[in-house]
Amino acid sequence: MKKLLISIALTGLSLHASAEALFNPTQLKQVAEIRQQAMQSPLAYEILTSLTTEIGPRYPGTENDKLAVKWAQDKFNHLGFDKVWLEPANFPDWRRYSESGKIISPSEQPLHLTALGNSVSTPKSGITADVVIFETLEELKAAPANAAKDKIVFINYRMNRDIDGNGYGPAVQARNSGAVEAAKKGAIGYMMRSVSTSHHRFAHTGGSHYQEGTSKIPTVAIANPDADQVARLIALGNPVKVNINVQAEDLGQGSGFNVIGQFNGAETPEQYVLIGGHLDSWDLGTGALDDGAGVALTMAAAKFINSVQRPKRSIRVVLFAAEELGLWGAKDYAKAHKKELSNIVAAAESDFGADVVYAFESNVSAASLPIVREIAKQLAPLNIEYIGRNKAGGGPDLIPLKNTASIPVFSLHQDGTDYFDYHHTADDTLDKVDPAKLQQNAAAYAVFAFMAADAPYAIRGK
Repeated sequence: MKKLLISIALTGLSLHASAEALFNPTQLKQVAEIRQQAMQSPLAYEILTSLTTEIGPRYPGTENDKLAVKWAQDKFNHLGFDKVWLEPANFPDWRRYSESGKIISPSEQPLHLTALGNSVSTPKSGITADVVIFETLEELKAAPANAAKDKIVFINYRMNRDIDGNGYGPAVQARNSGAVEAAKKGAIGYMMRSVSTSHHRFAHTGGSHYQEGTSKIPTVAIANPDADQVARLIALGNPVKVNINVQAEDLGQGSGFNVIGQFNGAETPEQYVLIGGHLDSWDLGTGALDDGAGVALTMAAAKFINSVQRPKRSIRVVLFAAEELGLWGAKDYAKAHKKELSNIVAAAESDFGADVVYAFESNVSAASLPIVREIAKQLAPLNIEYIGRNKAGGGPDLIPLKNTASIPVFSLHQDGTDYFDYHHTADDTLDKVDPAKLQQNAAAYAVFAFMAADAPYAIRGK
């Protein structure tokens, strides 16, 4: 028994020593230097300022989208990336031209609204009809046939506020398919409370979809205070009539590019850590939070790494195209790299604004967890907690990649408490970004990406 206990003790010491030796003192000194440099540098904010000021909104297929692609190429080259290239992406091309709305009766009042992406146009004079209210998409689905005949359906679902944005999923269902369900009930138009936690009078846009064989009706979101107003008027018991006017166009298939920059690894450059965000944005604001911040901080993070030490594996920054329209750039990236996705040793996307990273989580093989825990230790000085459940999502643009291959993904969870106050609105502008918080994000991504790229063995997916 004594020999057995000694053996177990020695084994435990050996395992502990192995864990400590995953990253040597020189590497850990480099990690500290990268972290310190990132926390002191304004680079990420400078990049974001450049993008949102010189380009502004970057709706897929527009002239600004093309300018953003050129901007990204030039910025990668200016930052000294070893390789910079474009990969084609195709997407449905839709344009918003004008939009307006008003309450007609019981008294005339303006409605602050925005067309949802992919909406069909109304006649030039708009559509005018009584409003029928439903609190949820499920209530609309359960309503009798023709419950909304010749009316405008209004879904009044309120999104909850939370640090991880968990209210978005339930709320966005009404945006995705509300127009389809309304048309099935005989409606001639659809409007919804914005998918938002804001009290400000900004309407929040976003993607919507139609269904083959179901009438396509105009679809809009109204600002939350306006949704409150409509609900109060309906509660008074008298008919409420509104006018919605949307002028938009389906231009068929559009084309653009994923823009990619890479610092080559010193030993196995074919293997790489993938970080990035999406270059496109909605057309209402300047896309500072969604997702200029993700673009800027991941570009800066890669630069910080390269300025200190070239890791064993490559650092690849991918700026995806047309995420807002349905992950189209990511889908094309997954197709183009289908046979090589096993070369990804870690992947994480920043697409949740610019507030602080508060937690770190992986989704990797059990054999890779010792490396994950070592990375977590080096993120702790940035006040980032390690979540050990190993179920990270990684970000929306990683979904097509995960569906194609078993890649190791990570989430650097950002505080999203206020994110949906600005998301998809005209209020998504540079002044909403705190430079110090953006620096913390860039530092987190730099530490994570460097350690994943310089680890003693390649991290693998489940």
